[in-house]
This record gives sequence, C-alpha cells and structure tokens, in this order.
Amino acid sequence: MAKWGEGDPRWIVEQRADATNVNNWHWTERDVSGWSSERLRQLLLAVCVEGPEGASQLTDVDKLEGEASINNRKGKLFFFYEWTLTASWLGTASSGVKYRGTVHVSNLSDENDADDLDISVSLCKDHPDTPLLGLMRTRGVQEVRRVLAQYVQQLKSEFSQGMILPSNQQQKTPQPPTQKKTSTPAPRCSSGPAPMCSSGPAPCPATCSFTLKETFQTSAAELYTTFISQELVQVFTRCAAVVDGRRGGRFQMLDGSVSGEFSQLVPDRSIQMRWRFRTWPSDCFAAVTLELQQRGDETELRMACSGVPAAEEDATREGWRRFYFQAIRQTFGY
Repeated sequence: MAKWGEGDPRWIVEQRADATNVNNWHWTERDVSGWSSERLRQLLLAVCVEGPEGASQLTDVDKLEGEASINNRKGKLFFFYEWTLTASWLGTASSGVKYRGTVHVSNLSDENDADDLDISVSLCKDHPDTPLLGLMRTRGVQEVRRVLAQYVQQLKSEFSQGMILPSNQQQKTPQPPTQKKTSTPAPRCSSGPAPMCSSGPAPCPATCSFTLKETFQTSAAELYTTFISQELVQVFTRCAAVVDGRRGGRFQMLDGSVSGEFSQLVPDRSIQMRWRFRTWPSDCFAAVTLELQQRGDETELRMACSGVPAAEEDATREGWRRFYFQAIRQTFGY
C-alpha cells in the first residue's frame, strides 16, 4: 500500500514534507493520541480537593483507552477524540484515617460537552462509609470535569497551529498555463473516451480499468447495506452524505468530492454504479461493480472499475482501498 499522501492529493492525505497543503482543500490529519494520553494523566494526577471532611487526591490513572486526532478539511478544523478512563483516589479524613476509591469517566468525546460527562465515584468495597466519598462526589467531580475541559481546550489551541496552512496561491506567483506533454498510455488503457462519457466541452481523456478483491468479516447482507445506507456511509466517512440506495438513486459523499448514481442493485449480491471524482471532466464517469459472495462467516468482495482517467488510476485505486474498504473495517470491525 502506498504511504499516506502518495497518489492523488485530493484524497485525504497528510501534509507534504514542505508543509504545503494546497488551497487547504484536502484533509490533513494529525494523530495526537500520544500527547493526549500523557496530558490527561498529568491533569488528572494534579486533582486534589479539601474540605472539613479531610483531603482527597487522584493518585494513579489505572485505565486510559481511546484516541484523538485533528483534521483540516477545506480550511476547517475538526477535532475527534474519544476516551474512557479510570483513576484511583486516596483520601485522608480529618481524623487521619485513609480511604481509597475510584473515579470512572466513560464518555469523554467530541460528542459531549464537559457538563455532559458521566463521572462516577466509588469507595473500595473493604472500606467503611466516609464523608470523603461525598467530598469526592461533589468537589472532586467538579475538579475532574474542569481538568477534562482544560484538556479539550489545550487540544484545540495548541495543536491547531499549523493545521490551516497558506494556500498554494499565497505561496506562488501565478504562472501562465503550459501545454502538458502527451504521454503514451499504458497498454491496458483505451485511447478513446470512456464508454460512460457523453459528448460535451470537456471530453474524457484516455481511460483505464482495474480490479480489487477484499475479504470482510461480516455477512454479505450487512456489507451490502453498508454501501447503500446513507446513515452508514456517513459513519464510515465521518462527514455528511446524501445516499439514495435505490436503482437510479444518486449519492454524494466526502464533501461532494465523490458522486454518482446506482445503476443496478441486486440485494446482498451486487452493486453497480456510475462513479466520479469532482475534478474529473464533467461528463466522465467510471463504471464500478461490487460483487459480494458470502463464504461462511466472511464475505468476499470483488470490485471491477472501468472508465477511470488514466492519470487518475493509482489515486482512484488507493482511494477505494483506503477511504472505502479500510474505513469500513476500522469503523465497523468487519
């Protein structure tokens, strides 16, 4: 598989080595899970509350599971994070007796505000009841909520720098268009327009075909539904989409970068579509066929794609692998 960023820069890629994100058009992604894990531990272990009952503080982060990333798509920043954590607390009553317990947070994510976090506090089972539990459930919870909100604020302030970069127009002086050199297409590429292209001011260039085969740990029915359900498409692409899962129904996804229509649907068996990328000539569509065959607990998917502009073959092939097939696996666990 090509490295992240190789191929068509209009698919989701990391920033290039020179830090240029042309026109801020594509999706620049930065993984901040490592920083987030360390910062959350630092903030949580600084939590300490006092009252007439005594004093309590978090002493260890026993469980911290999740991930975080920042994405720039078309000049807009999107923050994705989801964490589940459990921390231990130690309290010393005014009498000098020590007590231990845990704090659990199950829904620290970009979908919840700090006030919506579910924070539970418990006392170790072998410890008798103590007013310190009430202290932790009131002031302790407030302090945990505060530092988690602080983490989100720091995530958005410290790591957004450099994510929206100067556009290509701002960095370079416009140059007059130059005549592109004509190269000989690969042997399997046709020299004429694609079969699915109609006549018009922007005819299709030479086109190519390719095939892919993938195996998913799910039923053919579930995989079929994943491709034609608007709700599921929005989930695995992480952005709004329009999908009319009927014959002749149209679809548009990835901020309008991909569009087309379903030309033939055989439930749980095959999907045929006219498919195009936004920057292709306006009348140019690829013919995509997805054949599904269930084999026990797995489903084999065979993809045939024809009518792809020759210059876009590698980018289209890699785009389908990464932003359809891999995204579906990572999202649904297939």
